[in-house]
Formats: sequence, structure tokens, C-alpha cells
Amino acid sequence: MALQIPNNMIRSLIRIVVLPMVILIITVGFKVREDATTDQDDLSAYKVTENDVCFNVPTLEEQRFFDYDMFSPFLGYSYLGFREALAFKESQGRYTVVNQFGYMGKYQFGKATLRMIGVYDASDYLQSPEVQEEAFAVYTSRNKWVLRRDINRFVGRTINGVKVTESGILAAAHLAGPGNVKKYLRSGGTVGFNDAFGTSIRYYMRKFAGYDTSGVIADKTAKVERI
Repeated sequence: MALQIPNNMIRSLIRIVVLPMVILIITVGFKVREDATTDQDDLSAYKVTENDVCFNVPTLEEQRFFDYDMFSPFLGYSYLGFREALAFKESQGRYTVVNQFGYMGKYQFGKATLRMIGVYDASDYLQSPEVQEEAFAVYTSRNKWVLRRDINRFVGRTINGVKVTESGILAAAHLAGPGNVKKYLRSGGTVGFNDAFGTSIRYYMRKFAGYDTSGVIADKTAKVERI
């Protein structure tokens, strides 16, 4: 026969045993939280005074005035990010490198392309980072002018599984020339191009998609003026 405990006895047990435990838990909880809040507000124990580990993090407003002449992992999808990412793929960002096919500098231009944009002395070109940067800007401007209609027509479409973007088109033009990029886009990707290392237009359009190249001015007659 099961032992039955009267309801009034159960209520008494709850008042005597359970309620004090609940009150104790709540009290301790508030005490721990209060201590944690006090510790969090007082950070003096964590103050660092050594000069070699003290630095100020720039605000977003201050970052607007930075001069990103060197590669930085914080360039993101800006135009400078596009430029430096492309340069790293071409030459690992090295100004003086010449590959086995004679392509030169940070952006791996050939002599014919350099002559077209106004650079005639390859030796001086290799020794001048300023001229190399201008050459890239000039060549990209010319390519944007040549491909301006294709940019308007194809950006946003998907070709060979790759969404077409303006930066992808300009990167592919750097690799293959704007004429080959036109053929690729207008054929729906059936007319391709691979450079001497087997790199394709599709690969460059995918790798360099989504950068902000809106600031590049399309200029049919852009020339390097430094030499």
C-alpha cells in the first residue's frame, strides 16, 4: 500500500526546504553579477604601459586620408585592393621581375604594350615604380574605354558559371587584351583564351570579380607622361 503524503505537508516541505534554496541561489547570483560588473568597469589592472605594445587604432574618418602606396590586407574590394591583388597574381608585387617570356615589372607588361601606352625604355621602366603604377592606370583606362559597351551589356550576367563584373572584365583584359575579352563575352564564353601559363579569361573574371573599379576613367588616348 503506497504511502500518501497530505497536501498540506507537501506545501510545508516546500516552504521549509525549497524556498530557502531558491532565495540562496538568487542572492548568490546577484552577488556574482555585481562583482563581475565591478571588475568589468575597473580595467586599471589591465593597463599596458610598455611603449612597444601601445598604439592607437585609427578612426574611420582618419582612414580616409591614408595613402595606400604599399599593399595592405585592409584594402578590401577597393580599387587599390584590385590593383594590388592583380599585381600579386602577376608578379607577387615585384617591380624588377622579368619572366621567361620577357614580361616585365609588377604588372608584367610586354614591350609592345608599353610602347602603345608611351613607354619606350624598358630599363628605366623596371627601375621606376612610379612609372609602373602610372602604366597600369593608363592601360586600365584604355581597356575600360575599349570595353565600355561590353561592360554596360554584360555586367550582371553569368557566363560559364561566373557572374560578370566590371573589375573581372578589366582584369581579364589585363591578362588577354581587350579584343580577346570582347570575343569571350560576345560568344557567351565559347571563344576563350589562355596565356602561356594556361591562365584563362574565365579564371581572371572569377578571381577578380566584385572590386570597385568605378573610379577608373575610360580614356581612349591615355598615355604615360613621366618618360
